[in-house]
Amino acid sequence: MDALILSCGTGGGHNSAAKAIKEECISRGWGAVMLNPYTLCGTRTAKLIDKTYVRLVQRFPEGFGFIYQLGEWYRRLPFRSPVYFFNQKAADRMKEYLKDKKFDVIIMTHLFAGEILTWLKHSGTDIPPTVYVATDYTCIPFTEEIECDAYVIPAKELSEDFVKRGIPESRIYPLGIPVQASFRKPLICSKAKEALGLEKDINYFLISGGSMGAGKLSSIVKKLQTLCGSRERLIVICGSNHKLYKKLQKKYGKNVILLQHTERMAEYIRASEIYFTKPGGLSSTEAAVMGTVLVHLPPIPGCETKNVKFFTKHDMSLRLRNSKGGVYRTLSGLTNPEKRNGMQYCQQKIVCGNAAETICNLLQQLVAGNIS
Repeated sequence: MDALILSCGTGGGHNSAAKAIKEECISRGWGAVMLNPYTLCGTRTAKLIDKTYVRLVQRFPEGFGFIYQLGEWYRRLPFRSPVYFFNQKAADRMKEYLKDKKFDVIIMTHLFAGEILTWLKHSGTDIPPTVYVATDYTCIPFTEEIECDAYVIPAKELSEDFVKRGIPESRIYPLGIPVQASFRKPLICSKAKEALGLEKDINYFLISGGSMGAGKLSSIVKKLQTLCGSRERLIVICGSNHKLYKKLQKKYGKNVILLQHTERMAEYIRASEIYFTKPGGLSSTEAAVMGTVLVHLPPIPGCETKNVKFFTKHDMSLRLRNSKGGVYRTLSGLTNPEKRNGMQYCQQKIVCGNAAETICNLLQQLVAGNIS
């Protein structure tokens, strides 16, 4: 079986979910191609779309929140969204691509890819079965206007949110958000520290703003640093935010472990006592699958607000208030073993760790014609 997996670089979560599905496909001996559809229009176009989003979130998160709310408002109107029409050129390129390449199924971890394939369907193009994989704990604006054979969502209780937007209930599969195998493997804290060259007697607090290094990380690092004892140390993942990396490097030097990008995120999470992260759907899911003591940083307005609401509702994380008193209360609360154990229990109960496997089982059934 051959699968085409479409994703975009507007945030690392979409690509991470796509990689998890590709990884599982390959482990089954299937052919799997992962593609950013905008590269068919030229790498410059793809990079421009990704960079525009990243810079907006890094420099003006409130602006992204405004655009998200605008989308929530626009979706009430009986018209196709501008996003749909924006993708006409990419749809033409995708049509040509699919003439030369033969796939049994197409998976999309980004809404834009769904819009492209929906345009092709409306133009009469014959395409294989399609599956949309949601990477946030909500039905984001315009999901309802993409037409797929199956919609994979993070949890069953979110079905109502998708159905009320017009998604057929019979096509909704609450299988979870797929994470890569490295986050599903058991790993002891001491072994992770040893592998990373960290001191075994130090308690590490891991802080991440996602692949973009977004959020008010600088002020949060400052507050946490003042509360760290002699046997505690911060690890900060700055992602693609080079400005933040240089700023923290200049201010803290070797007192804080700073990284720009790492392929060993699972090991850093396991080596840490507490994981402070931007509430992206994928990064939150990775943490929950690992059974991590999880603290959500203030969300970027929009889908992250819904993500943190879902996690805190189910006691799978704490929400950090960006004040010295708020940070202190959060750390103090997590010294209670019952609180930590309870959080980890809820994570394992609510979040599906084998989503990549069950999604691939679904793909197999679709291609075999067992699901109409």
